[in-house]
Amino acid sequence: MVGMTEKRDYYEVLGVGKGASQDDMKKAYRKLAMKYHPDKNPGDKSAEDKFKEVGEAYEVLSDPKKRQVYDQYGHAGLSGQGFGAGGGGFGFGGFDPFEIFERAFGGESIFDSLFGFGGRRSRTTGGAARGSDLRYNLTVTLDEAASGVKKKVALTKRSTCSTCNGTGSAAGTKKVGCVKCGGSGQVRMAQGFFSITRPCDQCGGTGVIIKDPCKKCSGSGTENSRKTISITIPPGVDVGSQLKITGEGEAGFRGGPPGNLYVVIDVEEHPIFDRHGDDLLAEVPVKFSTVALGGSVEVPTLDGKVSLKIPPGTQSSKIFRLRGKGIPNLYGYGNGDLHVRIIVETPQKLSREEKDLLKKFDDISGAKEHPLRENFLARMKKAFGR
Repeated sequence: MVGMTEKRDYYEVLGVGKGASQDDMKKAYRKLAMKYHPDKNPGDKSAEDKFKEVGEAYEVLSDPKKRQVYDQYGHAGLSGQGFGAGGGGFGFGGFDPFEIFERAFGGESIFDSLFGFGGRRSRTTGGAARGSDLRYNLTVTLDEAASGVKKKVALTKRSTCSTCNGTGSAAGTKKVGCVKCGGSGQVRMAQGFFSITRPCDQCGGTGVIIKDPCKKCSGSGTENSRKTISITIPPGVDVGSQLKITGEGEAGFRGGPPGNLYVVIDVEEHPIFDRHGDDLLAEVPVKFSTVALGGSVEVPTLDGKVSLKIPPGTQSSKIFRLRGKGIPNLYGYGNGDLHVRIIVETPQKLSREEKDLLKKFDDISGAKEHPLRENFLARMKKAFGR
């Protein structure tokens, strides 16, 4: 969040209209992020605040679901949903403006090539660097997606070395500053009117030299490990929902901060319900006599069976709506509805008595009992003259 003042409109922050495409927003964000990046404006608190502000605006408007909520409810719609004061995925941790910047530029800071600042490693000290983010694909059932669930998953990832505690140095030894770059991790070269900064080739851009590296991790400060973590899936997730779990990515290089874990949700198909956003659709077969005479049928919902009243003369494909029987909204705006489509089942393998009764009904029924067919025949006669 930028300061404690009232937030500006996100579209205004990026300088785009509400109908702007994703490409237009990315271009606008890139231009502003380059302008206000802290590495380009060292010590400028105003530029840093603006860098965070444009990052927050782009984080919301580049996500179709967050953008939809913002367009409908404004900043109030995002507060309390893990965003607002800086929130990433749906309720899991705060947003990182530098992560947003790197994603917008394809995963690697554009300053690496233009200015030689070394991306994330340049923002840490002692040669440390942030760990990589991880992605985990998790499949849940429709019932779990509707009610929320806790899942335990096992991950193999790089964790802090248990021998050197992430320092990368053998016990009893210390790191020393790189003489060539003076500990900055960068060397500057003049080319005509320009001065180009590149990572130091002596220390690999870390700024330090490990003379006696840890034998277990070879100086990286990390080792492979197997970890089981518990993931809380909130009600209302859908296919493609991403949950951000801060700090559960891979361990940082030489004591740097860990990356994040992004859990990408997939939802299994349900044998009864088709999902459409927060709404559900179910097709229920009903006997001919029930729709003709009226009656009631049992209808499945996620909470159990309910009785649905069928008025006399109900036509096939008629849809009834059961309010609030759908999926909970991920952002807390109530439940969707359950739409029940009636499918009239045609009798099969009729007995002789049943056939005789249906023939008798057909003989005595007329336009009054079949208004749709009579209307269709009249329109066909008018259209074709016969």
